[in-house]
Amino acid sequence: MGITYSDDQTPEEVHPTSVKDGQSLINQVIAATGPKAHPRLAQIMPSLVRHLHDFAREVNLTVPEWKAAVEMVRDFRCACFAITLALNECGQISNDRRNETQLLCDILGLESLVDEITSNLLASSNAGTPSAVLGPFYRHNAPLLPNGSSIVKNLTPETPWFSQAIADSAYITGRVLSTDGRPIPGAIVDTWLAAPNGLYEQQDESQTDMNLRGRFKTDQDGRFAFYALRPTSYPIPFDGPAGRFLTLLDRNPNRPGHIHFVVSARRHRPLTTQIFDSRDKYLTEDAVFAVKDELVVKFLPHKGDSKARWYLEYDFVLSRED
Repeated sequence: MGITYSDDQTPEEVHPTSVKDGQSLINQVIAATGPKAHPRLAQIMPSLVRHLHDFAREVNLTVPEWKAAVEMVRDFRCACFAITLALNECGQISNDRRNETQLLCDILGLESLVDEITSNLLASSNAGTPSAVLGPFYRHNAPLLPNGSSIVKNLTPETPWFSQAIADSAYITGRVLSTDGRPIPGAIVDTWLAAPNGLYEQQDESQTDMNLRGRFKTDQDGRFAFYALRPTSYPIPFDGPAGRFLTLLDRNPNRPGHIHFVVSARRHRPLTTQIFDSRDKYLTEDAVFAVKDELVVKFLPHKGDSKARWYLEYDFVLSRED
């Protein structure tokens, strides 16, 4: 599924939203460094990225193994467990609501790489929906809500982004299917996204706890449905070492508008993924290199529903466990 460059191609000449692995992802991470980057970082980063990615591919580093390493750095919070001062500082700033070590891995393309490695190791002839990175703002135990309810909480005219929320109100529905096309009843669709101000609720004291988060159980036809918002692009947090690292590299800090999903069902492999809004200008320069063509969606005008201006139908396909 990966793409490769010919000798006379540059990373910019290959569609950047294609699934990436191997040398193509290395080239894209290196090419993201801007012309105003810190000179020494610009000099050493290509080597760091190559060695880091080569190591991950050599040992077939999987997502569970990578997550275990990230948790070790976060939990011990000691320099002897950090390969750099940046990693040590990531451990100091991380907590149950924010994983800065994971964010640093994201901007180095490492999480996208180990996600791709893991997907390839589990791949079958009947592949399901492509995976994408979990990201550092996932929270366990989001509220389980009835189908057709809203994950937008306490939206009032006094909310600073009220007007944009109304303009981007969306009804999202779809099915969870097995690779044989059969619907999966009782699957859990766990979803979350940032508010129109670009902040997840645990970053923003003005938002209600668990705002724009929810879990939904599919019905007998495998269908889920909820009200949400069209996603908004946003820069990654700049108040920690990952943000400062991007500044030193003169790199684009923005993520295209996306909605996170973790979809799980009995006798099927859980799927961690994101869907990306086709209108977003940052699709081709995602700061964490997570965009895949198959995950780019188009919201349509929604007629006859006073609660939502936009409509999206998207099915998730889960691979069966061996």
